[in-house]
Amino acid sequence: MKAGDHAYCEQLFRHSNLLIKNMKFKKYRIIILPVVLYGCETWSLILREENRLRVFEDRVLNRIFGLDREEVKGE
Repeated sequence: MKAGDHAYCEQLFRHSNLLIKNMKFKKYRIIILPVVLYGCETWSLILREENRLRVFEDRVLNRIFGLDREEVKGE
């Protein structure tokens, strides 16, 4: 394998990882989040439940990207 081929393969691998993460995030946003938040308009959340939802979101984002919510949203 030539050096140029190796560099191309590395670039392709990084690009495919980005695509996979992008697809996982879209699945989370389109499928999982609506299921988790179904009927939330009628919920009366206490602080503990609100924190549990944040922890859930942080865990999912951490699994997808390896980042915390603050880093993803820029907070």
